[in-house]
Amino acid sequence: MKKMLKTAAIWAVITSMVVTGAAESVYLSGYARNYTGMLLRDKNEFSILQNTFNLKFEHSRNQVAFNANLYVYQYPGAVLEIGLRELYLDLLFDKMDIRMGQQQIIWGKADGMFITDIVSPKNLSEFLLPDFNEIRISVTALKADYYIGNLSFEAVWIPAFSPTIIPDENSLWFSMPTFPVQPTFDYSQKVIESNLKNSELFTKFAAITSFVDFEIMAGYAWDDDPTLHIQKTINPETMQLSSITVIPRHHRLTIGGGSFSTTLGPFVVRGESAYYAGKYFQTTAPGATYGVTDKDYLHYLLGLDFTIGEIRISSQFVQQVIADYDEHLVNSEFENTATLLLSRTFFRETLKLELFSYIGLDNKDALIRPKISYDLTDGFQVQAGANLFTGSDGRFGQYDDNDMLYFKIKYSF
Repeated sequence: MKKMLKTAAIWAVITSMVVTGAAESVYLSGYARNYTGMLLRDKNEFSILQNTFNLKFEHSRNQVAFNANLYVYQYPGAVLEIGLRELYLDLLFDKMDIRMGQQQIIWGKADGMFITDIVSPKNLSEFLLPDFNEIRISVTALKADYYIGNLSFEAVWIPAFSPTIIPDENSLWFSMPTFPVQPTFDYSQKVIESNLKNSELFTKFAAITSFVDFEIMAGYAWDDDPTLHIQKTINPETMQLSSITVIPRHHRLTIGGGSFSTTLGPFVVRGESAYYAGKYFQTTAPGATYGVTDKDYLHYLLGLDFTIGEIRISSQFVQQVIADYDEHLVNSEFENTATLLLSRTFFRETLKLELFSYIGLDNKDALIRPKISYDLTDGFQVQAGANLFTGSDGRFGQYDDNDMLYFKIKYSF
């Protein structure tokens, strides 16, 4: 019933915008896409069969602008997935803009990483494979930007918390920690009630100068990823572990950080960092309540972009460091990752070759993503690529059996 009401409401919005467009100028854009992926296992199962329709409405008049972005996903044998990626109203003034409604908010300088880009939560139901505008989940927020020359101040208030979307149990990307006995799950503490006390607040100061562009940000928010609290029951007769209850909980975080980019001769140097206070990690320390403890941690990135001949090269080193580390923590003190992007265009930029890789330096695992795209005509593109996982452990190595080839046909209008 809820799905039917949601679908009816979305189509009511579309109808009203089309009717409005008859009297006022409405700009329409979007795309239709077929996306087919095949696993490189023995049986060559299809990893994804998806048809997508994306439609964007934009309308402005005087100092008011309206934007709506509808998406439709169709999978064989499944009900259409219909939703609004964005739906917001802009109020435009001489030195200030105010945006109200469902919106994606993008911060930071990193490629393929989330360090200060944490305002919009993530949809990881297909790991890191979709385009990032599809990985980011829009939030219902009030956003205000104030401009003074090359300086800007931004404040974002999010009244209702939205968590990370994780893969379901039947997904290729579902991953669950191992337990000594079969656990039961208690989700009673996972939901964050929507009230003023539980809202989130982010602020950002940005400057564009002749030497460097930089941002300074701060946030008081919920951890998008729940921490698994473990409640153990010991059999008093045998003194053996008899049961485990897993209680996922979100915790408050206080975040401060920033990013910068500058040009030094032929190089573009980028950096980004964030310090998180109040993060909970799992621990084996005796007496730790629910097997967790709170620790601060630093997440930072250094990147270098340059061109050799006609090949664009972009590299990044990313590290996470847990402060006040102790040997009982399940996580390592340092987590090191690198990324590498190589790209080149041909035939007046109609043909593009690209290779992007995530490299786990600690576990010697990687996700390697070669692709080729060709613009057949204006707005009509074909793309072929692969997602190749290496290693036997770590963030990427755990998916070593999920190597795949994919093909996309996309028409933009």
